[in-house]
Amino acid sequence: MSLEVQDLTIDIGGRRVVDGVSFSVPDGARVGLIGESGSGKSLTALAILGLLPDGAAAGGSIRWNGRELLGLPDRELAGLRGDEIGIVFQEPRTALNPIRTVGRQIAESIRIHEKTTKKDAAARAIAEASRVALPDPSTIVSRYPHQLSGGQRQRVAIAMALACRPRLLIADEPTTALDVTIQAEILELLLSLVESEGMSLVFITHDLAVLSQIATHGVVLEHGHVVEDAPVSKLLTAPASPVTQELLRDATATLWRPGGVA
Repeated sequence: MSLEVQDLTIDIGGRRVVDGVSFSVPDGARVGLIGESGSGKSLTALAILGLLPDGAAAGGSIRWNGRELLGLPDRELAGLRGDEIGIVFQEPRTALNPIRTVGRQIAESIRIHEKTTKKDAAARAIAEASRVALPDPSTIVSRYPHQLSGGQRQRVAIAMALACRPRLLIADEPTTALDVTIQAEILELLLSLVESEGMSLVFITHDLAVLSQIATHGVVLEHGHVVEDAPVSKLLTAPASPVTQELLRDATATLWRPGGVA
């Protein structure tokens, strides 16, 4: 299955915040959307799943396996989320329900898309917690989000996103709120799961150093426009746009400072 975004526009309050964005994600590919805050990368991701904020209007085309997603009824889009396309957000504290155990939340994501009993879904939740390397899975599923560390909450969010084995995963800055050590662990986990399942990946970040660890192709955005679209290896060795050059300077500083990601 492939994702094709063509001439995507997003208007909010009469202002165009994404203008003519196009890129593709072939089956099994790992593509990064990278840019500074306000570049339109997260809005682009939200448009794919029909999760744009109220008052936002999208134009152009977003096709998933040949099916047009823009204009699709909410009910049909809801059926795709988690089933065919999963998403992991930047801050799991806000993505997780604080008054439900994490096991129940993983199980609910399974029951939404699969015909299964509560008992079977609960057992699956433990298996999914183990799959994302949460410690003592059978115990941790009975805890609430506030009882977990930031890295553990993000692992729960990943378990929820991947529980139904989607073919595409969208990860929206999933490591930004984590310290460097935990960030590296989450990146390694995501990469191993994506590769083992043969999923496609859209990874959103402002950090070229992070992107280089998980994606093979990068789409650079600035003020809602694509300014460069190239293999990550080229972005690292011969960046063409001033934006990418600045991102590379920032990445180099990160890579070489004490405690950096490399």
